[in-house]
Amino acid sequence: MTAATTATATDLAAGFRAGALSPVDVARAALERMEQREPVVNAMWVRDPADQVLARAAESARRWEQGRPHGPLDGVPVTLKENVARAGVPMPAGSAAVDPVVPTVDSPAAARVDAAGMVVLGSTVMPDWGMLSSGVSSRHGITRSPLDARWTTGGSSSGAGASVAAGYAPLAVGTDIGGSIRLPGTWLGLSTLKPSAGRIPLHAPYLGRAAGPMAATAADCAALMSVLSGPDPVDWTSLPAQELDWGSVGIGVDVAGLRVGVWTQAGYGVEPGPEVVAATRAVADLLADAGAEVVEVRPWLTQDLLDGVNRFWQARSWADFARLSPQRQELVLPFIAEWVRAASGLSGTEVVDAYHAFGQVQTRTVAAWEAAGLDLMVSPVAPCAAFPAEQPMPYPDGGRGMWHINFTMPWNMTGQPAGTVAAGAMPDGRPVGVQVVGRAFDDVGVLRAMGWLEGR
Repeated sequence: MTAATTATATDLAAGFRAGALSPVDVARAALERMEQREPVVNAMWVRDPADQVLARAAESARRWEQGRPHGPLDGVPVTLKENVARAGVPMPAGSAAVDPVVPTVDSPAAARVDAAGMVVLGSTVMPDWGMLSSGVSSRHGITRSPLDARWTTGGSSSGAGASVAAGYAPLAVGTDIGGSIRLPGTWLGLSTLKPSAGRIPLHAPYLGRAAGPMAATAADCAALMSVLSGPDPVDWTSLPAQELDWGSVGIGVDVAGLRVGVWTQAGYGVEPGPEVVAATRAVADLLADAGAEVVEVRPWLTQDLLDGVNRFWQARSWADFARLSPQRQELVLPFIAEWVRAASGLSGTEVVDAYHAFGQVQTRTVAAWEAAGLDLMVSPVAPCAAFPAEQPMPYPDGGRGMWHINFTMPWNMTGQPAGTVAAGAMPDGRPVGVQVVGRAFDDVGVLRAMGWLEGR
């Protein structure tokens, strides 16, 4: 069981292909691991019935035996975040205050993992409305790091990241609107990717939102990207079909000659701690030693822009909150309720002004990137390592709720691909990740760089 629940997706797929592993045995081990760890970790919103999971695995085993798998990941376990629609599975948005939406059709991501023959274990939890960088939810309770139950998982893809770190599945699908894939990535020691905007079609596209893979390695992220990416008419923002060499990740990568920016001073929000800066600079040094041209990138964004993005998100959530009855409002997580009420008195002009911050972040970020002439950028993912699991945000007081997304949020606005790679640890063992950002649409380049770093 231990080997089956610690193997990478690519290792499992190779075992299935060679006949050395059975999807049924792997699924059974995943279910056993979930049964053991879930009472503490609390990653799952809906656990698909064991007989259904094992039936999917048995169908996969038959396909492999007959030499007709649906794809290279046929039989590999996977989880999907609660807000990734699955037909018939309720979507409460992590909140105890709402009546869950029950979709009648699968989202593109759910449909594609099913078509690929992957074994879905269930849907993972998220915090209220996806607006926390932790695993604290009024509906689900507290999701805890499988590495140490005292620590947060990060969020809002809290359960998705925890399901991988706990060994339930080697792959998970998360979503990210300001860091929600990458923050669990750094705090759980995972490889993750927020893909280029439109690379993975969404059932409900929204400015800055992306779905993406969470895994132990960049190669696993790439393997899941090969399943998830591609256009779908349900998402008018999805990118046209493109032949991308996802299989090149981790194979013969040469970083010599790349122009890489290193960004460690945000200039707004909370500045990173010394251990986080050291991890980022160590990654930059590795790239420089291998022949990359590493250049310093200075701050280009300001506090008023982050405050504007935060204000617009508050107004958006206030609209949902205000529609609830007073009794339902009492069920919303207190931190979120206080956060949204800050927008209750905003005028229409103020909301529109806040929305314009998105465009300003995009314009200034693209200008800074082009001025530096970069192929890649490395930076902290977050200013700090994992904080206590019971805490809703790393800096929950003094109006600093969103001040930790200063390194992740800009790339949601530009739509550039940005991933995380484990790069070190605090003295007490808490993981520290580094963010790798690429040129527009260069998802493969980001994953190749991440894979190269994992080998160092």
